[in-house]
Amino acid sequence: MAITLRSRREIQLMRRAGAVVADVLSKLQEISEPGVTTAQLDSVAVQMATEAGAEALFKGVRSPHARIPFPGAICASINEQVVHGIPSEDTKLKEGDILSIDFGVRLEGYCGDAAITVAIGKVSEDKRRLMDVTKRALDIAIEKAAPAVKWSRIAAQMQQYAESAGFSVVRDFVGHGIGRKMHEEPRVPNFVSDDLLANDTVLTEGMVLAVEPMINAGTSAVRTLKNGWTVVTKDGKCSAHFEHTIAIVKSGCEVLTVK
Repeated sequence: MAITLRSRREIQLMRRAGAVVADVLSKLQEISEPGVTTAQLDSVAVQMATEAGAEALFKGVRSPHARIPFPGAICASINEQVVHGIPSEDTKLKEGDILSIDFGVRLEGYCGDAAITVAIGKVSEDKRRLMDVTKRALDIAIEKAAPAVKWSRIAAQMQQYAESAGFSVVRDFVGHGIGRKMHEEPRVPNFVSDDLLANDTVLTEGMVLAVEPMINAGTSAVRTLKNGWTVVTKDGKCSAHFEHTIAIVKSGCEVLTVK
C-alpha cells in the first residue's frame, strides 16, 4: 500500500486532533495516583474527548486474536504490561507502579495518537531509569527525523541507545503511519531488522508517523493474555511506552500531539 503524503492543511487538522490527545494525557497524568482505578481514567478520557467534539480512536477496534472489540478508550498498561491493557474498575493503581497510557482520537476526519508512561507515587530507581530511557529513545527519533533520512538510520540509533542502557526493544509491535485511519503505511519499527533494511522508508515531506518505542527492562519477548488484547513481558519485568504523532516537514519534523 502506498504512503499518503499530507498537505499543510491536513497536518493542521491532525495537529488539532493531537492537541486533544495531549490535553487528555496531561489530565490523566495529573490524576493518576494510588487508589485510582484505570476505569476512572478511561471515563475522564471519554468525557474530555466528547467535550472536544472528538471520537475516541481505540474503543471498538477489533483484533483477529480477541473475541471482543477493545472495550476502552485508553490502553492502560501497568508494570509488566507492554501495551493494550484494558481499563477496569477492578484495577487500582498502587504506589510504585508505572502506568503506560496510550490514547488516540479522530477529530474532523483526522487522527492523533500518543502515549506516556507515568510514575504512581514514588517508584524505584530502576523503573524511573526505564521510563527516562524510553522517553529519550522517542526524543532521538524526533531530533533525527527529516526529509531524505532513511528510517533504518533512526531506528538503529533508538535501538543502540536503549540496548546500551541495558534494556531491550520490543519487536512484536511497531509504530505506524497515521492520517484518516489510525494505522496506515509505513511500518515504523524501533529497531533494525533484515525486513526493515529490505523495505526501508526514506522520510519525505508530508509523511505523518506515530513513533512509539516500547522498551523492556528484561527480555524483548512478549506474550498476549487470554483476553486477546493485553500484551505482557514474558519474564514479568517492567515495560515503558512513549509515543508522539509527528509530521515530516522541510526543516525536520513537527510534533503534532502537543498542546
